[in-house]
Amino acid sequence: MSDIDTRRSSSLALAASALGLSFASPLVLANDAAERLTERLEPLETYQARFEQQITGSGGERLQDARGEMWLSRPGMLRWEVEAPYSQIVVSDGSDVYLYDPDLEQVTVQAMDNRVSHTPALLLSGSARDLTNNYDVFHEQQSGEDTFTLIPTSTDTLFEELSMVFEGETLTELLMTDSTGQRTAITFNGVTQNGRIDRGLFDFEIPEGTDVIRESF
Repeated sequence: MSDIDTRRSSSLALAASALGLSFASPLVLANDAAERLTERLEPLETYQARFEQQITGSGGERLQDARGEMWLSRPGMLRWEVEAPYSQIVVSDGSDVYLYDPDLEQVTVQAMDNRVSHTPALLLSGSARDLTNNYDVFHEQQSGEDTFTLIPTSTDTLFEELSMVFEGETLTELLMTDSTGQRTAITFNGVTQNGRIDRGLFDFEIPEGTDVIRESF
């Protein structure tokens, strides 16, 4: 696979990646944990934050650092802008997901099917009840943080374990591991929850002269 293909195939997961956490304290039973997570997520209508992302390999080697800003609005809308190390934009309008690479002058379009919607950030934009119905959820509390760890009940997902970390009612981290052992940690700062977000952020117009690739899983 070429470097360009690697960047393109990994970028959709970048639209909301994160890695699994090892458990350091007793866990709340899955049913209770799912209820607690639902109570945290159901009031979340919009979410805006800056992010820093670090990807590490199965051996712990650092593969990539990135930073940018994201906006999320339920149901199903997301805008994820990577500013560095290169520019990239991911937009979901609730029906399709657009991955735009300005340097390559290329946009990849995928329908919002089940597999795409199971990327971590898009999970947040969906129904909390659907989320807890499709994942086994575990909860631990340590040092003032609540960590909810999700294990997919289906094999048709982009990750094997996902953790959401909250400080109080605010989501501050997403942590994910995939089947290769690659780990992604995303830290959010400057968070605004349930603030007003311009609906136009989730409308993507394909720039003139851009190559369009339509993909399906």
